[in-house]
Amino acid sequence: MAYSVVWFKRDLRVHDHAALQQAAARGPVLCLYVVEPSLWAEPDAATQHLHFLREGLLDLHAQLKALGTRLHVVTGEVTDVLSRLLALAPFEALYAHEETGNAATYRRDQVVGRWCRAHGVAWHETPQFGVVRRLPSRQRWQSQWAAHTRAPLLPAPEALQPVPLPWREPAMPRADQLGLPGADPPLRQRGGRAEALAVLHEFLALRSAQYRGGISSPLRAPSACSRLSPYLALGCLSLREVVQATQVHMAQLPPEATRQRQGLAAFMSRLVWHCHFIQKLEDEPELEWRNLHRGYDGLRDEAANPEHLDALMQGRTGWPMVDACVAMLRETGWLNFRMRAMLVSVAAYPLWLHWRPVGLWLARQFLDYEPGIHWSQLQMQSGTTGINTTRVYNPIKQAHDHDPQGHFVRRWLPAMRCVPDAWLFEPWRMPPDVQARCSVQVGVDIAMPLVDLEAATREAKARLHARRAQPEVRAAKAAIVEKHGSRKRSTPARARSGPPDHPGQASLF
Repeated sequence: MAYSVVWFKRDLRVHDHAALQQAAARGPVLCLYVVEPSLWAEPDAATQHLHFLREGLLDLHAQLKALGTRLHVVTGEVTDVLSRLLALAPFEALYAHEETGNAATYRRDQVVGRWCRAHGVAWHETPQFGVVRRLPSRQRWQSQWAAHTRAPLLPAPEALQPVPLPWREPAMPRADQLGLPGADPPLRQRGGRAEALAVLHEFLALRSAQYRGGISSPLRAPSACSRLSPYLALGCLSLREVVQATQVHMAQLPPEATRQRQGLAAFMSRLVWHCHFIQKLEDEPELEWRNLHRGYDGLRDEAANPEHLDALMQGRTGWPMVDACVAMLRETGWLNFRMRAMLVSVAAYPLWLHWRPVGLWLARQFLDYEPGIHWSQLQMQSGTTGINTTRVYNPIKQAHDHDPQGHFVRRWLPAMRCVPDAWLFEPWRMPPDVQARCSVQVGVDIAMPLVDLEAATREAKARLHARRAQPEVRAAKAAIVEKHGSRKRSTPARARSGPPDHPGQASLF
């Protein structure tokens, strides 16, 4: 029987799924997801990612079952699985969405392409986001993004002709069987398209009114942000359906709904920037592991300051706002963009840590890890792109600005709950008698700061700016701007507010 294979990757849905629709139009379809041990062994993978994936796969299986077929989840390397399938039940074509992932998925896709050519299997890839393969120039990128998101949504196939898997597959492996690190955050979001749609509809109808002015505060952001980033990262929703649902909702708002309209307009701008950053990784895969501007090579030692990195990961930097953010990440797998930016800023400047090990740790902490956004933002915040303004977030100032009553710090750091307001954001300054009265010992219950914040930040900025001022470093900037810089003048209507307030990673939303 002639049939096609649809290889699901980070596109766990049947709606607006071009690969599935094209394969279904051709005839019978075997729907396949491959759990690839080599990818789960990568240092950016974590237990929470597998659990969120499992929930998405269960939902996808239910979607496919309603269409008359099922999802086959197989463990192994993709080409090994395809070879076994071809030998036992030959197929004619492989369909999948394009993926802009980490270096391991990039290499994997190259191997799959060679395998298809060697075995005479046609491989059809379709765009997943507004990201353009082999983009010749950024000049027309935003118009191409607009064309992609304006295109009609593809309905789910009415029915699918099922194809059985020609062997009995064991159950999907557990996190410990794959050697994955980290615990599953107890308060993380749950996966699957049904959950994603509920979050989308709630945001559009209710929470979007809080978006402007609410997304910077770690207290208000959990409800003010859309919280769609993990679902977009795993493809439970397509970007196009989120864009179009937002546009439809905006068009239906009454004239007096000013705050909601402003919030959704700001949200739309971030949907553009979502793909803008992923395009950077598509155009230059090396930015995952080396400086975008090579003139900054050697500025920071990737192996230096292991004590600083460990203290950051343990939430023991001594700066309460930083340590509270780490605690929240540990429990929820999520943090709003300003606090993400602050974490990376503290790592990059006063702690003088290289962005690569910090980025790997954060990739494991973020449920919504999206490689293109993640690595672009790590480099932007660390000052190694060569084209962005130096951004340094003072954690004490951020605490005063965004947690003036200390509710966030006290929620996530129990030891701080009895510390008087006057010492809340600089507890190391507490006199011994105050420490005794609140039964808190600085250096034991609360960490001492690793460095003098002001002096270390000043030294770090001086080192960065000295490198930036070198003639050869300045001369190389133009080529990076030409290849990766945004073209604001062609930004679609309602998306002209410029870049977001330096988001820390995938949580642009």
